[in-house]
Amino acid sequence: MERALITGVAGFIGSHVASELLRLGWLVTGVDTRSPASDPVAAENLSELDSDPQFRFVRCDIAADDLTILCEDIRTVFHLAAIPGVRRSWGDRFSDYLTCNVLGTQRLLEACAAAEVPRLVFASSSSVYGAGSGKPSRETDPALPLSPYGVSKLAAERLCLAYANRRGAATSVVALRYFSVYGPRQRPDMAFGRMMRAALSGRAMPLYGTGEQRRDFTYVGDAVAATIAAATADAQAEVVNVASGQIASLPEARAVIARLSGSEVPAQRRAEQPGDVETTTADLARARAVLGYQPRVGLAEGLRRQWEWCSSRDHVAALATTGAAG
Repeated sequence: MERALITGVAGFIGSHVASELLRLGWLVTGVDTRSPASDPVAAENLSELDSDPQFRFVRCDIAADDLTILCEDIRTVFHLAAIPGVRRSWGDRFSDYLTCNVLGTQRLLEACAAAEVPRLVFASSSSVYGAGSGKPSRETDPALPLSPYGVSKLAAERLCLAYANRRGAATSVVALRYFSVYGPRQRPDMAFGRMMRAALSGRAMPLYGTGEQRRDFTYVGDAVAATIAAATADAQAEVVNVASGQIASLPEARAVIARLSGSEVPAQRRAEQPGDVETTTADLARARAVLGYQPRVGLAEGLRRQWEWCSSRDHVAALATTGAAG
């Protein structure tokens, strides 16, 4: 029976990866700084995992706590823990990004090396590309992040590759550059969650810059499939894009959500935010070759699934009726 360690298990992608690994019969230890006893989002994300006898939750800070014992007898570490967010990474909070995203990653790599963990799968980000060239981004393109968050993810990614490329390294690495992952349990600060709450409540969502931004939106189920495939991929130190291979604009997504909800998605224009890019799109040739990856869920179907999850949540409905959602 395969044994996995997932950092950031109480988060959006981490909880989905844990669910799928358990379905496949893995033994899963999940760690997170957030406790389901005190954090409602963590409790919701972990609710379907807690009753599974093959799942164990450990509250842990990867930047401070002893990680070696957690890595013992582990086949694959899925390193999804990070402080996310482009806009919030400017200013005084950058020290938190450095501590979690960079120092935490380095400490985990040391623990993996000590425990001789065979594989670490690292959650990187399309933010490392910056503005890009206007063509689908390839893993060999220059990495020129435009935000402190992107810098922190690139630094952590390069750390992972440095450890994997050391002579005699026991731990190989696959770093996955996720492109705009969405779906049920998506973080509430991300675009589709804001759109859906706006449709439910009638309160305008912030729309930054031109409002016409185009993204290679990736359904979470496809991201999870790529993540688990990376556990057994033939690789030593590899970087791989994970995306849908198709781009859509924010107005197109708002139109889909308006049809699903039967309501307008009100928006209030805001100034362009530092670090935001106008277009992201990925070349998936390496993902197909290394992971056998084939995205299966299109935007309309993925948004339908996220809408069903979002609109059925009791506290979201309560916020909508009181006008407190936002």
